[in-house]
Amino acid sequence: MDKIQFKAESKRLLDLMINSIYTHKEIFLRELISNASDAIDKSYYKSLTDNNVVFNKEDYYIRISVNEDERTLVISDTGIGMTKEELENNLGTIAKSGSFDFKENNEQKDGVDIIGQFGVGFYSAFMVADTVIVKSKTADSNVAYKWVSSGADGYSIEECEKDTVGTEITLKIKESNDDNDYEDYLDSYSIKSLVKKYSDFIKYPIKMNVKKRKLQEEAEENKEKEYVDYYEDEILNSMVPIWRKNKNELTDEDYENFYMDKHYGYEKPLKYMHVKVEGLTSYNAILYIPARASYDFYTKEFEKGLELYSNGVMIMNKCGDLLPDYFGFVQGLVDSADLSLNISRELLQHDKQLQFIAKKIKDKIKSELLSLQQNESEKYEQFFNAFGKTLKYGLYSGFGANKEELQDLIMFYSSSEKKLVSLSDYVSRMKEDQKYIYYATGENVDKISKLPQTEAVLDKGYEILYFTDEVDEFAIKILMQYKEKQFKSISSSDLELGDVNSDSKSEEEIKENADIFLFMKESLNGKITEVKASKRLKNHPVCLSSKGELSIEMEKVLNQMPDADGNMKAEKILELNTNHEMFNSIKNAFDNDKEKLKKIANVLYNQALLIEGLPIDDPVQYANDVCELMK
Repeated sequence: MDKIQFKAESKRLLDLMINSIYTHKEIFLRELISNASDAIDKSYYKSLTDNNVVFNKEDYYIRISVNEDERTLVISDTGIGMTKEELENNLGTIAKSGSFDFKENNEQKDGVDIIGQFGVGFYSAFMVADTVIVKSKTADSNVAYKWVSSGADGYSIEECEKDTVGTEITLKIKESNDDNDYEDYLDSYSIKSLVKKYSDFIKYPIKMNVKKRKLQEEAEENKEKEYVDYYEDEILNSMVPIWRKNKNELTDEDYENFYMDKHYGYEKPLKYMHVKVEGLTSYNAILYIPARASYDFYTKEFEKGLELYSNGVMIMNKCGDLLPDYFGFVQGLVDSADLSLNISRELLQHDKQLQFIAKKIKDKIKSELLSLQQNESEKYEQFFNAFGKTLKYGLYSGFGANKEELQDLIMFYSSSEKKLVSLSDYVSRMKEDQKYIYYATGENVDKISKLPQTEAVLDKGYEILYFTDEVDEFAIKILMQYKEKQFKSISSSDLELGDVNSDSKSEEEIKENADIFLFMKESLNGKITEVKASKRLKNHPVCLSSKGELSIEMEKVLNQMPDADGNMKAEKILELNTNHEMFNSIKNAFDNDKEKLKKIANVLYNQALLIEGLPIDDPVQYANDVCELMK
């Protein structure tokens, strides 16, 4: 039989498709199975218009066979089959798609959801096969035809023997080499895994004769039991996707089992969402909120995204475009027949359908989280402890572009409620005379509760939000206000609480203290912006406050970053409690021993740094000063 050259394309084009279009060689099996499913669909559609054709679903299936000795992998179907002309037109012309033409001609029929549209999926077989043999027979013909090709050199077509209607594709698998290992495509277990991964929800059974082992039933006495091999037909795919079932058919256990089966997590999810949308862009989705963060969630290695299917065929394992980064913890999948795919069905063109689905999913996730927050507070706290930080980063990123989306979802520990509370809850409890939402920053709740700066705010009966994540204050600075209430750090220099030290001071005493404060500031050699009498301290002798946009806590965070040079400095103010007995020692030293006052200033400044969790510049000098003052 003479070899026929490919009609429309050159060797270069075929090489391009085989080597460039598909990222992973294993995709070939998905493509061939999808084509087989299309062939069965065509038989079904034909039965709708031809009374002579009876479609009995039990007679239609896809079969995979592996022969390791002959290095062949066979994918066959009981579908519509192809004539000699169709073999030549569909397989002899690269990028000629019979499925696409069929869909175009049957656009008005319900249920036309042919998977293959571009006519290149078949040629992915050459990524793993030296030779591809296609045998096909239609119901209208007594003659079968065989199409054979070894790649871009061309193909041949001739009559052949085939008893049943349908198509059989035989791949002669390549020999492995240093660059590529092809043995997996001759391994039954690997083939089963690929079917499960990419084609689990093809609606027709995918069968394979699978090798199994069992104990030999009869064995001679006193002889060790032996195992014997046998073969058994096994259906490799689930066929009916859970997301296409009606919600009232499914139980919590069904959703939880699916979550486990897909390896989204290893314990029950906190929440699941089953979404069905019909319209110009239709899709089904099952989304899960895990009970806890995976070990790599807050690392660069974590890859967000949902599985993406088109008519039950997996297109992408992780479609990151379907989730914003701040909802990257969500697991699950989306299935839609309305997406615009590129010819390899691996990558999505960024079209309106995808954007529409992504927006709807984002809105659904937010709605479910708000519902969880309002109706199942314990579950929401569990969720927030696991993923709250990523919501805060989302609030901060993009210069606050997502703050309207996320501000109602974030929570902080409350000084009065002793648990996590939302900003909405906080504002609802604010006192009539309260102007600000007050917050304090620190390493943990216990350390924050001991800060001297909390005294005055708590004495006023105001609630304080405790910020313990490094991103908290940055996020709040971006948010600026919530329900027209501005945020105020308890360490801010302009706290505006009034003077808790209400004893009146004479002008002479104020002037005298001013001289003391100026001397202490100068003795600290530029480490602070100002020394002043505190209006917030009641029992504690000293604290630091700051002014300007850069707070003391933000200084700590920025200077801990890998590329930090340590030059990020907040404008610090040293505040002294003039009603504390310590201040009498300060006045006495100012009058009688200014060298001693320098040591006192240094000790108080270092104590204030330690309270804030900041390092002191010279621990040895600090220790010496403390010892000197104790004499």
